[in-house]
Amino acid sequence: MAEDSGLERTEPASPQRLEKAREEGDVPRSRELSTCTILLAAAGGLIFIGPELEHSLEKLLKSGLAFERASAFDFSFLWTQLSSQLGSVLLAFLPLALLFLFAALTSPLLIGGWLFSLKALQPRFSRLNFFEGVRNLISTRSGVELLKAVLKTVLVGSVVAMVISLQKDALFGLVQEPLEAATSHLGHMLTIVFLSVVGGLVLIAAIDAPYQMWAYAEKLKMTHQEIVQESKEANGNPQIKAKIRAQQREMARRRMMSAVPKADVVVTNPSHYSVALQYADGGNGAPRVVAKGADAVAAKIKEIAKAHRVPILEAPPLARALFRHTELGDEIPEALYAAVAEVLAYVFQLKTYQKAGGLIPRIPRDVAVPAGYDTLPAIPDRQDEFR
Repeated sequence: MAEDSGLERTEPASPQRLEKAREEGDVPRSRELSTCTILLAAAGGLIFIGPELEHSLEKLLKSGLAFERASAFDFSFLWTQLSSQLGSVLLAFLPLALLFLFAALTSPLLIGGWLFSLKALQPRFSRLNFFEGVRNLISTRSGVELLKAVLKTVLVGSVVAMVISLQKDALFGLVQEPLEAATSHLGHMLTIVFLSVVGGLVLIAAIDAPYQMWAYAEKLKMTHQEIVQESKEANGNPQIKAKIRAQQREMARRRMMSAVPKADVVVTNPSHYSVALQYADGGNGAPRVVAKGADAVAAKIKEIAKAHRVPILEAPPLARALFRHTELGDEIPEALYAAVAEVLAYVFQLKTYQKAGGLIPRIPRDVAVPAGYDTLPAIPDRQDEFR
């Protein structure tokens, strides 16, 4: 059961999965909502543009039938008349067509949004699989689509039958009305039928749109194993990343250790911390930290310093302050200028003694760190990984 639970699609789709599905042209869509939107646009267009459209078509019909008898046998006249009338009809329907186009283009924004994907147009031979096709025919989705079609037919048919039944007497009474009045009355009745049908479709769309969103989310749900695998692909395998970080730490430590022989002095705690300082002769900057470490790394820094005859000075307060408040490559803080200057003065005197002799320089035993310096905010120690 523990293994099976990992295969159950219980996790919501990740952003990566949703983006991949969108790239493949797979987004939630509700055909009922799109159809309903276009029909609502048509209903609004007929209400507001209908009278003007009716008037234009009436004028075109009258002008199209008003010609002399001789012209009926002139092919060129008939062709010219037909072309002119066709252009006028298209122009009369243009506002309604633009309204339909606008509704068709904006309806996808209601659910799923606009999408253009070439992957959706690519042929997939898996769709020719007979067994896959049979499985799709008896799937839950097919059953829902069949149920929707039946309900839509029943609903629309019932609405039309009810509206016609209510207007049955008026419908049969059209034969007794003058032609123009009967035509207007019939148009009014058809408008009522059309609006009633659209109202029924609005109800269907209001049910179908949330269902399509839910079905889409259910289809893209992921197993726990898929979530883990996707995380590995996106962020990398944690074990491999740990090995890479370890290698990076080792390389950084080697680079740091290679800078110790160039240092002017190593200040120690003496056993817990070591900080190597280098001062560039003739430069305007302050001494810089070229290596630092704690415990085993500190011991390694002292070992390398001894091997290359770099002076080592025990100054616990200064070593702790430098270790806490500096990073590799940083100049020493201004508050420690005096303390470091005392150390460097000893180092330069020692080098002079080693070359020319003379008085043995006095080793500074108590290098003072400014009072209150330890209360300064500590710089996050990026070298903790070298410990």
